[in-house]
Amino acid sequence: MLRALWTSASGMIAQQTNLDVTTNNLANVNTSGFKKKRADFADLLYQINREPGAPVEPASMVPTGVQVGLGVRVVGTPRIMTQGNLQVTDRPLDITIEGDGFFQVLQPNGEVAYTRAGSWNLDGEGQVVNTDGLLIEPAILIPEDATEIMISPEGLVSVKIDGQPDPEEIGQIELARFVNSGGLRAIGKNLFLETAASGAPIVGNPGDEGLGQVHQGILEMSNVQVVDEMVNLIIAQRAYEANSKGVQTADELLRIANGLKR
Repeated sequence: MLRALWTSASGMIAQQTNLDVTTNNLANVNTSGFKKKRADFADLLYQINREPGAPVEPASMVPTGVQVGLGVRVVGTPRIMTQGNLQVTDRPLDITIEGDGFFQVLQPNGEVAYTRAGSWNLDGEGQVVNTDGLLIEPAILIPEDATEIMISPEGLVSVKIDGQPDPEEIGQIELARFVNSGGLRAIGKNLFLETAASGAPIVGNPGDEGLGQVHQGILEMSNVQVVDEMVNLIIAQRAYEANSKGVQTADELLRIANGLKR
């Protein structure tokens, strides 16, 4: 009886985590470059009261045995790195990655972080920075007298300057990809850090070494599908309710057992 209580409780705890993951997806439905996550589950240990295949007679054996499970737990929350919806903005420093890869930004501690969010801006010195003021890596400086910024699909940055007939090349956008991008560690602010699970970054120009191309004037939005997440919410709610019924039923059986002597 007590085993049923703890088994049902483990199911409720797992569904609570599932709900947390789903609601975080919904909260970031309009976050540029956000990649949704899902909760993966695995059953816990089994109490084996009778081994499958245990001999009964010299010529026969137990076909299935007696194995009672002890519940469930969350074993992972993998990030789904599919392409998000694209929004045309016609803003020259809105850049999207079509395909695999991450932009690189330099943190104040000198460590490189990675992001899919392509909303870039200029600081007071003309440097290209993200919305939190972190410099794109490698750094790109836009001249003060530039009248137009042009970015090729291969990441070459050029500007038009008054008095010059031809565009001037001023920098190159580089992307990084990982063998296991799902192993990156999210630190918030649309940033990820390299881990042992992700592997070392493979850095190159857009379009090279399996990297995607970049497109100017387009912003990649979240890959969260609201309808899918609403369905997940309903499934998590019903599963939570079902497990709570297991707790109530086990409690009722215990009440009956305790009242046998009356």
